[in-house]
Amino acid sequence: MMRRSIISKIASGRPASCTALRSFSHTISRLSRATSSPLAVSKFVDIVLGSFLRQSGLEKTLLQPLKLLNSDNKTMRPSGLRNVQAEPGRVTFELIIDHRHTNRLNILHGGTIASMVDFGGSLAVASMGLYSTGVSTDLNVSYLGSGGVVGDVVKVEARCDKLGKNLAYTSVTFTNDKGELVARGSHTK
Repeated sequence: MMRRSIISKIASGRPASCTALRSFSHTISRLSRATSSPLAVSKFVDIVLGSFLRQSGLEKTLLQPLKLLNSDNKTMRPSGLRNVQAEPGRVTFELIIDHRHTNRLNILHGGTIASMVDFGGSLAVASMGLYSTGVSTDLNVSYLGSGGVVGDVVKVEARCDKLGKNLAYTSVTFTNDKGELVARGSHTK
């Protein structure tokens, strides 16, 4: 019963107590370790993604969704950001670049990429079954080329390289439409 109530609060954006969230996260973590079902992991990552988009100022501003129907005609998905695949320790998604993601030269802004390293690393940790993904202790980005212009698609792959007792280590890569590596980052939480 407690798990359902927490899920409904999370889904609705209502606050839940820290103790309840810790308990919920612990339960989900145990469940995710017991099953490596890609569907279960993907649904859990979608819950965490929804929480980011509802409750975070930066992700909400940077990745603000346009309301588009999924193919099931029941659920909504953000445009611009599309979660392509989630499995334990790995999340891939695409970002369709629009004007809010660019700099004054009208190319993908480095700050957008840095934010996506943070965001992608958090989703990779979430794919390991943790709802609360911790706070950042280190973030590094190497820019290897232009990420693209408005309308281009950037493919992002985020991996949880190691999940320790207190810290998680993640790596994130960005490729353009041609499959060229344009940036890579690491994120410790």
